[in-house]
Amino acid sequence: MIHFDLPKITNRINELDKQMQNSNFWDDAKNSSAVLTESKRLKNKLEQYNKLKENLANIQDLNELLLVETDEEMAKEILKDTSKLEKEIESLEIETLLSGKYDKNNAIFTLHPGAGGTESQDWAEMLYRMYSKWAISKGFKVKELDYLEGEEAGLKSVTVLVEGENAYGYLKGEMGVHRLVRISPFDAGGRRHTSFASMEVLPEITDDVEIEINPEDLRIDTYRASGAGGQHINKTDSAVRITHIPTNIVVSCQSERSQIQNKETAMKMLKSRLLDLKEKEQKEKIEDLKGEKKDIAWGSQIRSYVFCPYTMVKDHRTNYEVGNVEAVMDGDLDGFIESYLKYEKTK
Repeated sequence: MIHFDLPKITNRINELDKQMQNSNFWDDAKNSSAVLTESKRLKNKLEQYNKLKENLANIQDLNELLLVETDEEMAKEILKDTSKLEKEIESLEIETLLSGKYDKNNAIFTLHPGAGGTESQDWAEMLYRMYSKWAISKGFKVKELDYLEGEEAGLKSVTVLVEGENAYGYLKGEMGVHRLVRISPFDAGGRRHTSFASMEVLPEITDDVEIEINPEDLRIDTYRASGAGGQHINKTDSAVRITHIPTNIVVSCQSERSQIQNKETAMKMLKSRLLDLKEKEQKEKIEDLKGEKKDIAWGSQIRSYVFCPYTMVKDHRTNYEVGNVEAVMDGDLDGFIESYLKYEKTK
């Protein structure tokens, strides 16, 4: 069981309460909003912990009663409540692992197919469906920001916003290369194919994080979304593409009807990319000092999804694997996500 730092949480709640009692607390709207959000999150976690503690004490009391007098119905009820409590404790344990700087933020993920044309583009579309179904099952809101269709099937790229508490914390471990092995439906000869798609995951940067961007460093283009049409295509000339010239980072948004809204969303995406770049550069400096080098080549996949000649999904970092590949593709990812969060804490 991961340690639940109760004194630290309690002390932080007290600190935030003191800030809220300050007479000029509401003068800074941005700061007051951030304090209220953090206070609510910590109080909810503390309330959840106390409720679990109370339920555990109740089960222990009922167990002691069973030792005095046998009651078959009560025993069944205790087993049912114990199983439910165990799942709730596991859920709190996973939430406790989400203590990273941006873990609580919304997440922005982008999928790109690897080499292989239609087969890889179809694989990227399958991953998009998988992550969307997982996010919806967790109660998150899924919003497509940009979508570029494949020529025959699938997609060339998609960028998606996943809104909800800890969305980034849960999804950050999904970043990397995903490998598919199957009999290709696009191969008339029915041969087995191996395809790759890459997943990039970034936290959506909140307004309290300062990222300086010089307007002169930006090239902003507006355009009408192209493609065959359908749910992904915005029919107006409101799509926005922003290029950050010094870094050559390009972001696009076509999800809104308004050009202004698309520009605002694209700027948020750009800030997330720039912050990620800044933190990666800092990490590389630290690793240079330590003499650490890691292979980040395209072929270094984090997970394999095998449909043929057997069925298996395996994470190559944690060695967690399941045989029910269809359930995984329908969004059953909790086992992989949770095993990675535990693995990350042991590194």
